[in-house]
Amino acid sequence: MDWPSKPYVRDLEFRGYVEGLTYLDDNSQPLCHFFGGIPYALPPVGANRWRRPRSLAPCFRYGTSVSPGKYTGNCGLCPQPGFGEDLNEKSWDEDCLQTNIWIPAGDPPEGGWPVLVWIHGGFLQFGTPRDMDLRAMLRETSCKAIVVTPAYRLNVFGFLASPELASLNTEFATNLGFWDQRLAIEWTWQNINYFGGNASNITVGGYSAGSHSTFHQLAYDLGVPQSKSIIRRVLMLSNGPGMQPKSLDEVQEQFDELLKALQIPTTLSPAERLEKLRSLDAKALIKATIGLQHHQFRAVTDGSFVRQGLMNELDSGVFARKMRERNVKIIMGECSNEHFVYGQWHPPKNTLDSLFQRLQADYPLSACKALVKHYYSDGKLPKNCKTWKDAFGHMYADIQIHHLERGMADALVRHGAGDLLSRYRIEWRAKCCDKKWPKNWGATHGSDMAIWFWGNGEKLGAEEKRVVREAFHDKLGRFLRGEDMHWGTEHPLHIRRLKPDGTVVCEADDRLERGLEVWKVLQHVGATGGSHKARL
Repeated sequence: MDWPSKPYVRDLEFRGYVEGLTYLDDNSQPLCHFFGGIPYALPPVGANRWRRPRSLAPCFRYGTSVSPGKYTGNCGLCPQPGFGEDLNEKSWDEDCLQTNIWIPAGDPPEGGWPVLVWIHGGFLQFGTPRDMDLRAMLRETSCKAIVVTPAYRLNVFGFLASPELASLNTEFATNLGFWDQRLAIEWTWQNINYFGGNASNITVGGYSAGSHSTFHQLAYDLGVPQSKSIIRRVLMLSNGPGMQPKSLDEVQEQFDELLKALQIPTTLSPAERLEKLRSLDAKALIKATIGLQHHQFRAVTDGSFVRQGLMNELDSGVFARKMRERNVKIIMGECSNEHFVYGQWHPPKNTLDSLFQRLQADYPLSACKALVKHYYSDGKLPKNCKTWKDAFGHMYADIQIHHLERGMADALVRHGAGDLLSRYRIEWRAKCCDKKWPKNWGATHGSDMAIWFWGNGEKLGAEEKRVVREAFHDKLGRFLRGEDMHWGTEHPLHIRRLKPDGTVVCEADDRLERGLEVWKVLQHVGATGGSHKARL
């Protein structure tokens, strides 16, 4: 980040001293403060690859007053495929359990700045908090909060699973990406006051897979005792709760496929297989995963981080009851044209069978069969799609975002938690988005990051700033502070809609019926509840 800055040293009391940066404007006035790559856990490398993240020791110090720990760089980049499967291994670092921290300039309010723990997206396969730029937001807007942006383990490093390896107990753990995120949230809760933050006012949010992660972090937080609960509000932007993740038995096929690709004999014991996997370098592991049929490494229902029957807690009302007890509020919504970007991620070949196979990389087989039967009962390409790749993009966006988000919203409303929910749809995008996405894609996946983060490093025009401020940004600031947003909707299932011309209307959701129809299809096969007793 080669931006005008000067050193910024902060005393973290018993954690020692850290040196970050104060970013400056053209007149050398402070925009905000920044710390990059502060460890929140010990390195998950060597024998600790595929183990739960380990907390820093109570005696851990980041630096001294004479020699402060220098955190002016960035988080480590978990090894990963690029969006186009381009391997840039020169910048990889498995020692990635670190976080960036953005702090408003000036004195904090009484009690400290509100805090947002922001979880980056990337299908849980790639991504980084390195691409955040909050200088303009923290200087120009009323949305003043400390923003903590942790890195976490991804793809095979964060979500490898098999019942054989799970049997090794402390030697191996599942859902590591989620455990990393949780430890980052706990680290924030324990330490953010030293940075001027209010540990009792923490919002957790994310975009895309970060939004999906946010749902699972909320679910986990609702399952701990009130004394250990951290999350006060959540932002679920452009992703929903998903389905009940595959069981350990269901991911065995992926694990066997990975072993074959890496030429690891199946005759070895589980401990020997794990030792072989740990001996391989990151590039070999990533290259092997790219060619798998089951190439998506996602959460599993392990009964530890992800509960059995988790999704049924939504349908039964258990989830809503816990949210009501703790008064956890949600902003949740979508862009209108998410499918353009979603259709680019490992798209199928131009056949229905290829689409069916592609879905199995993400979802349980029973859900894939139910979806194909529902969407393509006659086996023909839908009229609104030119290719099966187009059809996949629409369906993938429906399941990841549009439809299951509506199922969750409906469940919360039915069980008395509707007043905790604020929903939106974005159909407008800033001109700066033209640098990244074709104009005809409109408000596609990711284009609204310029709204939520005030350009996120790109410049907004004067009229664009007015649209962004009035539509959402001032309300986001109030949300983070815990104030009434005055969302404008008359019913919790209605949406606040930013139209293509920049105007805002609050109205009924014309996609709700279709979303609930698909939710019920998946509910029938147990993918969104209905097959297990709810526990929380």
